[in-house]
Amino acid sequence: MAFAGAAAGVAGLALPGDRAAAQATGGADTIFQGGTIIPLGAAGSASVEALAIKGGEIVAAGSAADIAGLKGASTTIVDLDGRTLLPGFIDPHQHSCFVALFSELLADVGYTNYPKRADMIASLKALDAKLPAGEWLLAYDFDNLLQGGDLSMAELDGVSKDRPILVWYINMHDGAANSAAFKIAGITEDVGMLPGGGHFGRGADGKLNGLIYEESAMLKFVAHGLPKITPAIFTKAMTDYFKMSAALGNTATHEPGTIQPDWIEGLVKLTASGTGRLSASLMYDDMAAGDAYKALGRGAKAALFPDSRFSLYGIKIVGDGSNQTKTGAQTIPYLGGTDKGQPNYAPDELKTMVAATRAAGWPVQIHCNGDFTIDNALDAIEAGYGANPSTGVNRIEHCTMARPDQVARMKKLGVEPSFLMNHVFLYGAAYRDQLFGPERTAFMDPAGACVTEGLPFTLHTDAPCSPLGTLRLVQTAVTRHCAIDNSVIGPDQKITVLDALRAVTSAAAAQIGQGDRLGTLEAGKQADIVVLEQDPFKVAPDDIMKIKVSQTWVGGEKIFG
Repeated sequence: MAFAGAAAGVAGLALPGDRAAAQATGGADTIFQGGTIIPLGAAGSASVEALAIKGGEIVAAGSAADIAGLKGASTTIVDLDGRTLLPGFIDPHQHSCFVALFSELLADVGYTNYPKRADMIASLKALDAKLPAGEWLLAYDFDNLLQGGDLSMAELDGVSKDRPILVWYINMHDGAANSAAFKIAGITEDVGMLPGGGHFGRGADGKLNGLIYEESAMLKFVAHGLPKITPAIFTKAMTDYFKMSAALGNTATHEPGTIQPDWIEGLVKLTASGTGRLSASLMYDDMAAGDAYKALGRGAKAALFPDSRFSLYGIKIVGDGSNQTKTGAQTIPYLGGTDKGQPNYAPDELKTMVAATRAAGWPVQIHCNGDFTIDNALDAIEAGYGANPSTGVNRIEHCTMARPDQVARMKKLGVEPSFLMNHVFLYGAAYRDQLFGPERTAFMDPAGACVTEGLPFTLHTDAPCSPLGTLRLVQTAVTRHCAIDNSVIGPDQKITVLDALRAVTSAAAAQIGQGDRLGTLEAGKQADIVVLEQDPFKVAPDDIMKIKVSQTWVGGEKIFG
């Protein structure tokens, strides 16, 4: 182990000229020492004794003796006091702006707050009693699998028939509304399918039952109910969000598709300093808005905005819905019937969209929860990009019910999956017992198969579609424990702590077009750092998510702790 640590130190050290330059200008700005420092580079879990940073970049990582030569008169020495220092966490699929705005504007009626449905309904009634007449009651985070099944128009009419009510499901694709909201939204009984897969649920009598599926349908209600998002509201929400995110050890997050083009300039200003990095992709329908920033580059590397921690990378397409509401498109029916879900786009339509994305020079990120949609997405990517294109990493978002042959095909094409590992943590038992059965569920979010195949992958929260917290993702990938009944979901898909940490550091950096500057603690990379109270390699696997974050640094600036 001592030899491995020494080797890692040599590999991570700056070149002699870089050390001399640091000394000539007064030495390093900050040196970390006195704990376990794990660069997570080529040497894996091997640790070094000290880390030096200057000008927001890592100067060297190695032995205490070598790093001591970089100490200058103004160098700050950070004593880790036995703590563990790692590259900062990167959540490569998180709707950061929606986490912020939902927290600011909507009532959280999710499972964490109200595990009992009756208590959740009571909270809606209490909120109804407080709101002024005519104001919309807006709530989010409802979990149909964990909170007793779908909501209905009748149930929400029981809260109020006069006040419009809209409740987002935790999956963010679907929702439910009462009759007053349907009336204001102009949704009548003769409504049909909307573009992009939007549609409305119906009861056994064929009449609208209050359920709303997919973005184009949800927008019919949002346009009337959501308050105007002023600059003041947006700034406060995002400022609070960045503080919360930093406290979880996140140094960068990627918002796939839900950034509105007219938010970009404000986000550039907000992320000038004191925040984590925010990467984003544009939705396919907003792709032309990216042309305003074409001079910053596009393709394999992210477009980095000057004097900011904001960047753009890729175009998002939503290929299907949510497995939890049986709107993910499968090749085999969900349990208990013939329903296979349906994709949002026909195969030829998806191929046309992907080809247009490739022609514009962007990589593509396709949301696919069902294996049928994954087939369509891989067909479209192969037709549009071929294998291992120069335009950067093409991604399958969630990739929940991927089959073994699809994992092998992704490897061949150079397409990488990003897994919402909280699906296993929260819904493993429900997927097994209610949706897919034991055999299919055992292969959900198949990180282990990716390790075997040599296919890079990442882990993400998809917040607010699941709880924030990267260490929970790491723990779940290692243990495959479902928190609802403590069962193990697919033991063959367990991965090591090292592989799980790489999925939220170096692999995640590559998936947002910044693998050359983020994700490991190596000379020349940005000094994005998380300091933990315990070493995730040494605690019991089921205790990883309990580890406390002590400090978070971005570009050499401490933003938490």
